[in-house]
Amino acid sequence: MVETNIKKERTLIAGVELATDIIDIDNSMDELKELVKAAGGVVIARVTQRKDRIDPAYFIGRGKALEIKNYCQELEINTVVFNDELSGAQLRNLEKVIDKKIVDRTNLILDIFANRATSKEGKLQVKLAQLKYRLPRLVGFRDYLSREGGGIGTRGPGEQKLETDRRHILREINQIEKALKEAEKTRNIKRKRRKDSNLPIVALVGYTNAGKSTLLNHIIRMSEEYDESKKVFVYDMLFATLDTSLRRGQLPNGQYFLITDTVGFVSKLPTHLIEAFKGTLEEVRFADLILHVVDASNEDLDIQVQTTVDILKDLEVLDKPIITVFNKMDKVGVNHLLYDSRYVNKKIFISSKNGTDLDGLLQLIQDNLPIKYKGVVLLIPYDNQSLVNYFLENYKVNYIEYKEDGTEIGLNINLNDYEKYSTYIVRTFK
Repeated sequence: MVETNIKKERTLIAGVELATDIIDIDNSMDELKELVKAAGGVVIARVTQRKDRIDPAYFIGRGKALEIKNYCQELEINTVVFNDELSGAQLRNLEKVIDKKIVDRTNLILDIFANRATSKEGKLQVKLAQLKYRLPRLVGFRDYLSREGGGIGTRGPGEQKLETDRRHILREINQIEKALKEAEKTRNIKRKRRKDSNLPIVALVGYTNAGKSTLLNHIIRMSEEYDESKKVFVYDMLFATLDTSLRRGQLPNGQYFLITDTVGFVSKLPTHLIEAFKGTLEEVRFADLILHVVDASNEDLDIQVQTTVDILKDLEVLDKPIITVFNKMDKVGVNHLLYDSRYVNKKIFISSKNGTDLDGLLQLIQDNLPIKYKGVVLLIPYDNQSLVNYFLENYKVNYIEYKEDGTEIGLNINLNDYEKYSTYIVRTFK
């Protein structure tokens, strides 16, 4: 199938199907097409090849590479994107045969991240991953990076690195790593403040485009203190948002909690990117509860779930309470997942698009948070106004009573760390 769009970078995507592949080649290539779209290109054609093993010199084989060259000439293709990571030699050899810009899946994802990262730390993390990826491929990159026009695969460090040597790149990597360590100190300070607030933290994780950001917006909209400006960006595209978002939500019992969104996962996520974004992904480690958001309508649901589980395993967080949230149920005719024994975690079926069963999700979050809230009545000395202000800012205070003689203040409040303030407790209730 041929698509035309002269305004975007015209791209051919190519992949190899091996007998050992878990992901269906057509679905994998469909995902690659979406990645190209997210990078600002348009797929004009696709080429796949069944092989017993990867060609060490040309990845897809010299004969198929020549076939791709002909397609590029006939269809006016600018860029060829391969569905796997290429070595420096493969990049160089394919570039010489096809005589077009060659981009592999890893560099494509890095390119998307370079274009989407907005925070200073996020930009540093992406640049670090790009430099580590490009370091062993300097020779292969010299040819196509020198072509005019830039585009997919050339953002970030880009053409300015053509004249730099290995030593300079290593020095820049070292500088970025130092800057990220400083950023980590700031992140640790903020994390300590969140911990001191005693508000539980819920982390959203899952495959890219599973609907995490839409779900986050719905949850904060259900809070009494909802502010339209707190909404996060939502777009039906892979990696629409990269930087971690932290917002306040509210449980059915009136208590507030923090909910954090994380970068979406994808199959064959580059090792460089996982390493570079561990500083951001480690926020999951400090969560009290994890919501694993799954696109229930996706044909590769099982593979996407396993991809996410594998990354959570690498982060060593599988021992935390996890709720599997099957999203986009508005697209699923029959709930075939309801009794699927493979999903052993607590699960719920929702639609973040139309708000189906979000009340049930909030109740499930409340029931599964390891910190159990209890209602308490506190009697606080009148001269300790700072403590009263603390409760008003961080907890759901049902009502306040003042003693007529002005010596004490009574608070009816839902509290999780009531033992910490046992000096002031009059009674507790569930």
